[in-house]
Amino acid sequence: QVQLVESGGGLVQTGESLRLSCAASGSIFSINTMSWYRQTPGKQRELVARITNGGSTNYADSVKGRFTISRDNAKNTVSLQMNSLKPEDTAVYYCAAAILANMYWGQGTQVTVSS
Repeated sequence: QVQLVESGGGLVQTGESLRLSCAASGSIFSINTMSWYRQTPGKQRELVARITNGGSTNYADSVKGRFTISRDNAKNTVSLQMNSLKPEDTAVYYCAAAILANMYWGQGTQVTVSS
């Protein structure tokens, strides 16, 4: 069993910042990629940012220059610093971890950006 627990969501105004964190625990052998996804009602879950265990990152075009993903391999944690938030960033944000051939998901945390 692998558990991912997110924290840090909330309600902010346009232009403000939030930091999301995710901690992995349980039967972890080796985490490859850690990612953040987001989903709004009626839409597919979309990739926001991902980071490999070597530190390589990639971002959705919509968040480039505003969001930064980072990880602590020793602690099995991943964070997402979100700056200059916009109303269109409003979504449930999910942490995901790729371990061997499996993908594990957190329960999600709500981010709401008011205009």
